Amino acid sequence: MPRLPVLTPAKTIRALERAGFIFIRQRGSHRIYVRGEKGVTIPFHNKDLRKGTLKQIIQQSGLTVEEFIKLL
Repeated sequence: MPRLPVLTPAKTIRALERAGFIFIRQRGSHRIYVRGEKGVTIPFHNKDLRKGTLKQIIQQSGLTVEEFIKLL
């Protein structure tokens, strides 16, 4: 499994949008994106995402780490 890069929320969102996710709504600082039955919640702060948070976002999206990295 390749190493996860350090990403900002904006770069993560860009990759998910390339995968077909669409912005639905925002509650506070968390943005919700949906593609089909899959929903992903992304904390939108001015800091880099932690590795565990990024892993959970990738898992929620239904993508593999390799597929996600190709979308960057």
